[in-house]
Amino acid sequence: QVQLVESGGGSVQAGGSLRLSCAVYGSTDSLYCMAWFRQTPGKAREGVAALGDIAGLTYAESVKGRFTISKDNAKNTLYLQMNSLKPEDTAIYYCAARYGDSCPIGVGAFHFWGQGTQVTVSS
Repeated sequence: QVQLVESGGGSVQAGGSLRLSCAVYGSTDSLYCMAWFRQTPGKAREGVAALGDIAGLTYAESVKGRFTISKDNAKNTLYLQMNSLKPEDTAIYYCAARYGDSCPIGVGAFHFWGQGTQVTVSS
C-alpha cells in the first residue's frame, strides 16, 4: 500500500552538504511517523532522525545540530538536510515510515522502508 523511494545520495568531502529525499507513494492515512536510518556494512541499522506529526522531532546525538529532518506534505516527500558532513556519516541511508502516534527511532517499529541511498563522505 505504501512505497518509499529515496534519492539524493552521493559523494562529498567532509564539511559538505547533501539533501536526501524520500517520496511517499500510496495511502498516507495514519502514517504519522517517518524517519531516516543509516547502515554501514557489518553494522546494525541505526536511527538518524524521526519526524512524527504528533510526537515531534527526534535526532541521534551524533547528528544533532548538523542534520534536519522535514517533510513537504503537499509533495508527499520527506527530506534529510545533512550539513557539516563527516566521514563517519558514510552509510546507506534508508527512509522509513510507520502508522501510529508514536515515533521512536527503532528499526522494529517501522512498517515501510525505502531501498536506501548511498552517502559517502571523504576526508
